[in-house]
Amino acid sequence: MLRAGAASAAVAGVGSLAAACSSGFSSSSSGSKTLKVAIFTDQTQADKMQKAASTFEAAHKGVKVKFIGTTGTDWNDFFSKLLTQISGGNAPDVCCVATEGLQLFAAKGLAEPLDTYVKRDAAELKPYFADVHPALVEAMMYQGHLYELPTDFNAGNMFYNTSLFKSVGVERPADDWTREDFYDIAKKISAKGGNTVGYNWVVRLWGSWTSWMYANGGNLLTEGKWDGGDWLWNTFYPNDPAASGRKGGWRWGDPTANSAPTVESLEYLIQLQKEGISPKPDVGGGTTLQGLFASNKIGMAIGGGFWAGGLHNAGMADDAFDVQYFPKWQSQRHLFGSGGYGIMKSSKNKDLAWEFLKTLVQPKSIDLLIPGNVTTPARKSMLTAERYATTGPKNWQVFYDTLTKFPETAPIPAPPYYQAMAIALNKRTTEAMSSGKAKAALDGLQSDLETAAKTG
Repeated sequence: MLRAGAASAAVAGVGSLAAACSSGFSSSSSGSKTLKVAIFTDQTQADKMQKAASTFEAAHKGVKVKFIGTTGTDWNDFFSKLLTQISGGNAPDVCCVATEGLQLFAAKGLAEPLDTYVKRDAAELKPYFADVHPALVEAMMYQGHLYELPTDFNAGNMFYNTSLFKSVGVERPADDWTREDFYDIAKKISAKGGNTVGYNWVVRLWGSWTSWMYANGGNLLTEGKWDGGDWLWNTFYPNDPAASGRKGGWRWGDPTANSAPTVESLEYLIQLQKEGISPKPDVGGGTTLQGLFASNKIGMAIGGGFWAGGLHNAGMADDAFDVQYFPKWQSQRHLFGSGGYGIMKSSKNKDLAWEFLKTLVQPKSIDLLIPGNVTTPARKSMLTAERYATTGPKNWQVFYDTLTKFPETAPIPAPPYYQAMAIALNKRTTEAMSSGKAKAALDGLQSDLETAAKTG
């Protein structure tokens, strides 16, 4: 699911896990049931994902899992269509939801909290949590409750074209490279001409000009944390420094879309466009961007682990691109989006759905769900040289190390009114890039978000 956003997201363990389930479901007690799983993709791809349920179905006689695909330009399209299906009485049992929609579904009372299940099966789940960075888990919480088990994520790193770098005499940037370093490289590549640009990006919430905003100390909303969650952190991360300060999920407060660092960030992208270093951006996902990148028309672009599979599928050799951390401005804070599967509150098969969720977070299940490195596995043990040998990039460690090396890295702002926020962001960003007036556009976005926050 995350490969569409943003991202975009491990079954030798599935058989043993299914046999160890403690809910009382067995091959003789499941009965004839169908678990419907909603995912953000087309039905052709959804059908291919059926194999991820084969071991689970074999362990639960009479149970069938049906992956149902829904397409869209971005996550807000998917959520709109899914909400329409739910209001029409056609709700799934399980839904794959990224960071963008977690609070939307939780706040509307559509998602079932997983706390009781996780507490009951804590011993069984400890290996899983030990393999997942706490930042990804916290991003799946809302008002102190856990709603999903993360399967995958994507942090906003910087991909670069190795041949274009070489052609202008530039080596791989240092881990602590700066915005000034980025600018110098992008300007050199743009000077080549021939429709080649040093940098390109897309208009959306994840990995857009918002990555510059995070590095510059800004955000669209006031950051806070919900109370609660101690039971989870004390159970699964008692001695992990990375869990220090974690609470019950991100609490997105008053809008700050026209704050000084946020305005400055968008002004920087306008500057790059005026200088011919970056073209006018498209709205939506990054498929078109990946094609241009693979055609050696782009020197650098923001991308997460899903870009590895995307560039490989676009025909790019694994040594023709590489990845580095996002450059430093006021800080090197990155943004990320995570994905996972949750249980719908309306489901009549919640206990069975929970057993299915536990199989989906096993390494071989994740492999079946996200073949070809189309997103980044949430389980750190799955990021290996062998995994990226087929697609690249050479410095694949950057993907997970972003979470460990930069503790301030955080999820994208995604409050319960995410849909209205995404639409407003796209509109006002496009307005700013056309008019060249970042402050006026972001004053408009501030008003949009204040209205959305009040109306929900």
